[in-house]
Amino acid sequence: MREIILDTETTGFKPEEGHRVVEIGCLEVYQNLPTGKSLQLYINPERDMPEGAFKVHGISEEFLADKPLFADVVDEFLEFIGEDPLVIHNAPFDMKFLNSELKWAGRPNLKNKPIDTVVIARELFPGSPVNLDALCRRFEIDNSSRTYHGALLDCELLAEVYLELRGGRQHGFDLGAKKAASSGNNSGQRQGINRTKTGKKVREARPHTIPEDELAAHSAMLELLSDPIWKK
Repeated sequence: MREIILDTETTGFKPEEGHRVVEIGCLEVYQNLPTGKSLQLYINPERDMPEGAFKVHGISEEFLADKPLFADVVDEFLEFIGEDPLVIHNAPFDMKFLNSELKWAGRPNLKNKPIDTVVIARELFPGSPVNLDALCRRFEIDNSSRTYHGALLDCELLAEVYLELRGGRQHGFDLGAKKAASSGNNSGQRQGINRTKTGKKVREARPHTIPEDELAAHSAMLELLSDPIWKK
Protein backbone atom coordinates (compact mmCIF):
# COMPACT_ATOMS: atom_id res chain seq x y z
CA MET A 1 0.00 0.00 0.00
CA ARG A 2 1.29 3.46 -0.90
CA GLU A 3 1.45 5.99 1.93
CA ILE A 4 2.95 9.46 2.24
CA ILE A 5 5.07 10.45 5.23
CA LEU A 6 4.33 14.16 5.67
CA ASP A 7 5.60 17.03 7.81
CA THR A 8 5.29 20.80 7.76
CA GLU A 9 7.14 23.74 9.27
CA THR A 10 5.19 26.89 10.08
CA THR A 11 5.51 30.42 11.45
CA GLY A 12 3.59 29.50 14.60
CA PHE A 13 1.01 27.27 16.22
CA LYS A 14 -2.38 28.52 15.01
CA PRO A 15 -3.44 29.33 11.44
CA GLU A 16 -6.43 31.24 12.80
CA GLU A 17 -3.94 33.73 14.25
CA GLY A 18 -2.41 34.33 10.84
CA HIS A 19 0.37 31.77 10.95
CA ARG A 20 1.35 30.05 7.72
CA VAL A 21 3.12 27.00 6.32
CA VAL A 22 6.71 27.69 5.23
CA GLU A 23 7.90 24.17 4.35
CA ILE A 24 6.24 20.92 3.29
CA GLY A 25 8.11 17.63 3.22
CA CYS A 26 6.67 14.46 1.69
CA LEU A 27 8.22 11.00 1.43
CA GLU A 28 6.62 8.13 -0.45
CA VAL A 29 6.58 4.71 1.22
CA TYR A 30 5.24 1.45 -0.12
CA GLN A 31 4.52 -1.44 2.24
CA ASN A 32 6.04 0.78 4.99
CA LEU A 33 9.39 1.15 3.16
CA PRO A 34 10.63 4.35 1.42
CA THR A 35 10.65 4.18 -2.37
CA GLY A 36 13.14 7.03 -2.84
CA LYS A 37 10.53 9.49 -4.10
CA SER A 38 10.16 12.70 -2.11
CA LEU A 39 8.95 16.27 -2.36
CA GLN A 40 10.24 19.33 -0.53
CA LEU A 41 8.58 22.71 -0.92
CA TYR A 42 9.61 26.01 0.64
CA ILE A 43 6.81 28.56 0.70
CA ASN A 44 6.74 32.34 1.09
CA PRO A 45 4.29 32.97 3.97
CA GLU A 46 3.81 36.63 3.06
CA ARG A 47 4.52 37.64 6.64
CA ASP A 48 7.39 37.90 9.13
CA MET A 49 9.10 34.96 10.81
CA PRO A 50 8.70 35.05 14.61
CA GLU A 51 11.91 34.49 16.55
CA GLY A 52 10.46 31.50 18.38
CA ALA A 53 9.62 29.71 15.13
CA PHE A 54 13.03 30.51 13.64
CA LYS A 55 14.75 28.91 16.65
CA VAL A 56 12.81 25.70 15.96
CA HIS A 57 13.38 25.24 12.22
CA GLY A 58 16.03 27.80 11.26
CA ILE A 59 14.09 29.04 8.22
CA SER A 60 14.48 32.81 7.95
CA GLU A 61 12.23 35.45 6.46
CA GLU A 62 15.06 36.42 4.10
CA PHE A 63 15.44 32.83 2.85
CA LEU A 64 11.73 32.63 2.04
CA ALA A 65 11.51 36.02 0.33
CA ASP A 66 11.97 34.64 -3.20
CA LYS A 67 10.10 31.37 -2.67
CA PRO A 68 6.72 30.66 -4.34
CA LEU A 69 3.40 31.18 -2.62
CA PHE A 70 1.34 28.18 -1.52
CA ALA A 71 -1.11 28.80 -4.37
CA ASP A 72 1.78 28.44 -6.82
CA VAL A 73 2.82 24.97 -5.57
CA VAL A 74 -0.52 23.54 -4.46
CA ASP A 75 -0.99 21.49 -7.65
CA GLU A 76 2.47 19.94 -7.33
CA PHE A 77 1.73 19.07 -3.70
CA LEU A 78 -1.69 17.55 -4.40
CA GLU A 79 -0.37 15.55 -7.35
CA PHE A 80 2.37 14.03 -5.22
CA ILE A 81 0.17 12.93 -2.32
CA GLY A 82 -2.70 11.75 -4.54
CA GLU A 83 -5.47 10.11 -2.51
CA ASP A 84 -3.17 7.99 -0.37
CA PRO A 85 -3.01 8.00 3.46
CA LEU A 86 -0.82 10.63 5.11
CA VAL A 87 1.46 9.41 7.91
CA ILE A 88 2.04 12.39 10.22
CA HIS A 89 3.49 12.85 13.70
CA ASN A 90 0.77 14.83 15.52
CA ALA A 91 -1.55 14.81 12.50
CA PRO A 92 -4.15 17.35 13.75
CA PHE A 93 -1.53 20.13 13.72
CA ASP A 94 -0.34 19.58 10.12
CA MET A 95 -3.80 18.78 8.75
CA LYS A 96 -5.23 21.97 10.24
CA PHE A 97 -2.50 24.09 8.67
CA LEU A 98 -2.71 22.39 5.28
CA ASN A 99 -6.49 22.67 5.14
CA SER A 100 -6.22 26.36 6.09
CA GLU A 101 -3.74 26.94 3.28
CA LEU A 102 -5.99 25.08 0.86
CA LYS A 103 -8.96 27.20 1.94
CA TRP A 104 -7.01 30.43 1.38
CA ALA A 105 -6.01 29.12 -2.06
CA GLY A 106 -9.66 28.41 -2.92
CA ARG A 107 -9.28 24.62 -2.73
CA PRO A 108 -11.27 21.99 -0.79
CA ASN A 109 -9.95 20.27 2.31
CA LEU A 110 -7.79 17.18 2.02
CA LYS A 111 -9.69 13.91 1.85
CA ASN A 112 -6.63 11.77 2.52
CA LYS A 113 -6.81 9.55 5.59
CA PRO A 114 -4.39 10.80 8.28
CA ILE A 115 -2.39 8.20 10.23
CA ASP A 116 -1.13 9.76 13.45
CA THR A 117 2.10 8.15 14.67
CA VAL A 118 1.71 9.94 18.02
CA VAL A 119 -1.49 7.97 18.64
CA ILE A 120 0.18 4.69 17.59
CA ALA A 121 3.19 5.35 19.84
CA ARG A 122 1.01 6.21 22.85
CA GLU A 123 -0.89 2.97 22.45
CA LEU A 124 2.33 0.96 22.26
CA PHE A 125 4.25 2.84 24.98
CA PRO A 126 1.74 4.32 27.45
CA GLY A 127 3.28 6.82 29.81
CA SER A 128 6.51 7.17 27.81
CA PRO A 129 7.63 10.22 25.77
CA VAL A 130 6.47 9.91 22.17
CA ASN A 131 8.06 12.93 20.49
CA LEU A 132 10.16 12.14 17.44
CA ASP A 133 13.49 12.46 19.25
CA ALA A 134 12.35 10.09 22.02
CA LEU A 135 11.15 7.50 19.50
CA CYS A 136 14.43 7.73 17.59
CA ARG A 137 16.26 6.98 20.83
CA ARG A 138 13.94 4.08 21.62
CA PHE A 139 14.48 2.48 18.20
CA GLU A 140 18.18 3.44 18.02
CA ILE A 141 17.67 5.60 14.94
CA ASP A 142 20.45 8.12 14.30
CA ASN A 143 19.00 11.63 14.50
CA SER A 144 22.29 13.44 15.14
CA SER A 145 21.77 15.60 12.04
CA ARG A 146 18.54 17.01 13.49
CA THR A 147 19.98 20.26 14.88
CA TYR A 148 16.86 22.03 13.55
CA HIS A 149 13.41 20.72 12.74
CA GLY A 150 13.18 20.33 8.98
CA ALA A 151 10.14 18.94 7.17
CA LEU A 152 11.92 16.54 4.82
CA LEU A 153 14.53 15.45 7.38
CA ASP A 154 11.75 14.78 9.89
CA CYS A 155 9.93 12.76 7.22
CA GLU A 156 13.01 10.59 6.74
CA LEU A 157 13.28 9.97 10.49
CA LEU A 158 9.56 9.39 10.82
CA ALA A 159 9.67 6.82 8.01
CA GLU A 160 12.13 4.77 10.08
CA VAL A 161 10.07 5.24 13.25
CA TYR A 162 6.87 4.28 11.42
CA LEU A 163 8.49 1.09 10.16
CA GLU A 164 9.40 0.17 13.75
CA LEU A 165 5.95 1.08 15.05
CA ARG A 166 4.47 -1.26 12.47
CA GLY A 167 6.67 -4.13 13.63
CA GLY A 168 9.91 -3.67 11.72
CA ARG A 169 11.02 -5.21 8.43
CA GLN A 170 10.03 -8.76 9.42
CA HIS A 171 6.44 -8.41 10.57
CA GLY A 172 5.45 -11.04 13.10
CA PHE A 173 8.86 -12.70 13.01
CA ASP A 174 9.24 -12.60 16.82
CA LEU A 175 5.73 -13.72 17.73
CA GLY A 176 7.04 -16.82 19.48
CA ALA A 177 9.34 -14.78 21.68
CA LYS A 178 6.61 -12.27 22.49
CA LYS A 179 4.20 -15.02 23.45
CA ALA A 180 6.70 -16.65 25.78
CA ALA A 181 7.74 -13.35 27.33
CA SER A 182 4.13 -12.40 28.02
CA SER A 183 3.84 -15.19 30.62
CA GLY A 184 6.62 -13.69 32.80
CA ASN A 185 10.39 -13.56 33.11
CA ASN A 186 10.78 -17.09 34.49
CA SER A 187 8.74 -18.56 31.68
CA GLY A 188 10.83 -16.60 29.18
CA GLN A 189 14.01 -18.11 30.62
CA ARG A 190 12.57 -21.61 30.45
CA GLN A 191 11.81 -21.06 26.77
CA GLY A 192 15.43 -20.05 26.07
CA ILE A 193 14.74 -16.36 25.45
CA ASN A 194 17.55 -13.88 26.06
CA ARG A 195 17.85 -10.14 25.60
CA THR A 196 20.50 -8.54 23.41
CA LYS A 197 22.15 -5.26 24.41
CA THR A 198 19.47 -3.47 22.37
CA GLY A 199 16.75 -4.99 24.55
CA LYS A 200 15.31 -7.15 21.77
CA LYS A 201 14.40 -10.73 22.67
CA VAL A 202 16.02 -13.57 20.75
CA ARG A 203 15.41 -17.30 20.98
CA GLU A 204 18.43 -19.57 21.41
CA ALA A 205 18.98 -22.38 18.92
CA ARG A 206 17.84 -25.78 20.19
CA PRO A 207 19.79 -28.91 19.13
CA HIS A 208 17.83 -31.80 17.59
CA THR A 209 18.93 -35.43 18.09
CA ILE A 210 18.83 -37.60 14.95
CA PRO A 211 17.20 -41.01 15.58
CA GLU A 212 19.52 -44.05 15.28
CA ASP A 213 17.42 -45.66 12.53
CA GLU A 214 17.75 -42.53 10.36
CA LEU A 215 21.52 -42.48 10.86
CA ALA A 216 21.72 -46.16 9.87
CA ALA A 217 19.60 -45.57 6.77
CA HIS A 218 21.82 -42.65 5.77
CA SER A 219 24.99 -44.74 6.19
CA ALA A 220 23.49 -47.54 4.10
CA MET A 221 22.63 -45.08 1.33
CA LEU A 222 26.22 -43.78 1.30
CA GLU A 223 27.55 -47.34 0.83
CA LEU A 224 25.59 -47.60 -2.43
CA LEU A 225 27.51 -44.71 -4.00
CA SER A 226 30.24 -46.09 -6.28
CA ASP A 227 32.32 -42.93 -6.74
CA PRO A 228 31.45 -40.23 -4.12
CA ILE A 229 33.11 -36.90 -4.81
CA TRP A 230 34.44 -36.54 -1.23
CA LYS A 231 36.73 -39.57 -1.82
CA LYS A 232 38.39 -38.05 -4.90
